[in-house]
Amino acid sequence: MVGTVGRNSGQVRLRVVRNTTGEILVNHVHQFTVIESQLFTDESASYNHVIRPHATVCHSQHEWARDDEGDGLREVHVNTVEGMWTDMRNFLSSFKGVHQERLSGYVAIFEFKGNLKRICPAFIASLVTPHTSYL
Repeated sequence: MVGTVGRNSGQVRLRVVRNTTGEILVNHVHQFTVIESQLFTDESASYNHVIRPHATVCHSQHEWARDDEGDGLREVHVNTVEGMWTDMRNFLSSFKGVHQERLSGYVAIFEFKGNLKRICPAFIASLVTPHTSYL
């Protein structure tokens, strides 16, 4: 799975993919974020070709959050998306197993649930796009 979560908008966009190559990650980020978006990721080289303002935390160096602006707030972190993955795992565990062929439907339900508080015409239109666009 690949996913993005907007820190300001709260919008969740998830897709089921066969693998998470750099190309797939970059395509997902470019499709579901605006060009002015600030991207926060871990140090994976898979994100090197994303055309967005980009800051990383280096988990391999035991860095989990960083204050780049010097204002006392550690704005560079991936806790938002990591929390979303935890929520996804907990959501799926309640079904006691999900068949791979139906996984995209469960992911779509979870995405809908995450976006429920922000329903607008554009969101409703997004529901008709396939949730397995990279398969």
